Amino acid sequence: MNTTTTPTPFPDDVDPPPDWPARIHAALRRWDVRQVAYVPDAGHAKLIERCHADVSIATVVLTTEEEGVAMLAGAWLGGQRGVLLMQSSGVGNCVNMLTMNASCRIPLVAVVTMRGEWNEFNPWQVPMGGTTERCLELAGVATFRVNDEPSLDETLEAALSAAWDTQRAVAVILSQKMLGRKKWTN
Repeated sequence: MNTTTTPTPFPDDVDPPPDWPARIHAALRRWDVRQVAYVPDAGHAKLIERCHADVSIATVVLTTEEEGVAMLAGAWLGGQRGVLLMQSSGVGNCVNMLTMNASCRIPLVAVVTMRGEWNEFNPWQVPMGGTTERCLELAGVATFRVNDEPSLDETLEAALSAAWDTQRAVAVILSQKMLGRKKWTN
């Protein structure tokens, strides 16, 4: 008997093909984003694939999310825009580093896929999922939450504008309800 489980994302009962990764990628192109930093995440997999395929975007795999905060500060100082892709559990790794962005007025855009909220199966994801937005706000990061795909474009544009027009850190929070439930399967 095989007792090994493999994590695989699965769609909810209603499964329209998600086009939010394509829409986020298009917004990154419109805003001339040249660097994308990320820790591998199933929630961001399609967006990461698009960024890797885009020759105008340099992608960097991180060992921990706070490296991305520093990397993208360097990108900004070097004249390029970048975006950090991470899961909500990675926000806790960045709290101290994020205060640099607020103090130095270095813009940062983070796109955060949520765990630990709607229909979560993994109890280890719940504590950080419940505090992600508060942690970001306490570190001086403005949060823009997307609960459904129809509000994605407008919210994303507002966040990108807020980051680069006012030189501040922002996080676009992609709710777990919008992303769909993950399930461990045998």
